[in-house]
Amino acid sequence: MTELENWPAPAKLNLMLRIVGRRPDGYHLLQTVFQFVDWADSLHFRWRDDDQVVLATPLPGVPPDRDLTVRAARALQRLTGVRRGVEIRLDKRLPMGGGLGGGSSDAATVLVALNALWGLGLSETALLEVGVELGADVPVFIKGVAAWAEGVGERLTPVEPPQPWYVILVPPCEVATAAVFGAEDLTRNSPPAKISDFLAGLCGNDFLPVVRRLYPQVDAALADLARHGQPRLTGTGACVYAAFPERDRAEAVAAALARRWRVQVARGLNRSPLLDKLAQLR
Repeated sequence: MTELENWPAPAKLNLMLRIVGRRPDGYHLLQTVFQFVDWADSLHFRWRDDDQVVLATPLPGVPPDRDLTVRAARALQRLTGVRRGVEIRLDKRLPMGGGLGGGSSDAATVLVALNALWGLGLSETALLEVGVELGADVPVFIKGVAAWAEGVGERLTPVEPPQPWYVILVPPCEVATAAVFGAEDLTRNSPPAKISDFLAGLCGNDFLPVVRRLYPQVDAALADLARHGQPRLTGTGACVYAAFPERDRAEAVAAALARRWRVQVARGLNRSPLLDKLAQLR
């Protein structure tokens, strides 16, 4: 089979993020809203004559056996007993350690794509069970719709927020998620919110004060972006963003900030392009 082109793995933004408690096992209980944007990694698959999963484009500092794309493909092999092999090429466009969910999105795209291309016939529920074992953010990318999320991020309720244009700044640092979660001054007891609170304008991020303190580059990016709009942090960062109703305004702001920062203009999406790609096979 020839190489199959351009399976998208889109970024996500957290439009709101609260920590409302902790489980007995130490995991934090979250409330957040995920929305996709049209900025994405791209994955390509080529069949092999054996049953090996090979990543043709390993990421710096990430051993292939730990890469989420490889782990996702091997998880499908173990679950289904399929004896097919695949070479995966990842065109990495999303920054690592940026809070955009790139690794989780890559894993979800592998699960969705290979389930279809290998003819495995797994249900969405089965894919979600595999996905959550790879990472708490993987399920939202599998479902592919903007969602209110609770628990550790795996309990999803579809929502339809506005789909503005975003200016996303990429500070020159990677946030160590474990260090941020472990910070003594992290707020861990925010009052639980409702979807109606978000729709009425609730948009804070409980990680913001800690990240600003620990990462001066993120603090500086937020300050620069604040001159043009309402700056927000996605996930635990490092990326920050602001929303604009019109593309022209977003591009003008991006041009003003590009002298200092890596900048991306992206459209908010309530439906993942991964679902559109999958629909082309049906």
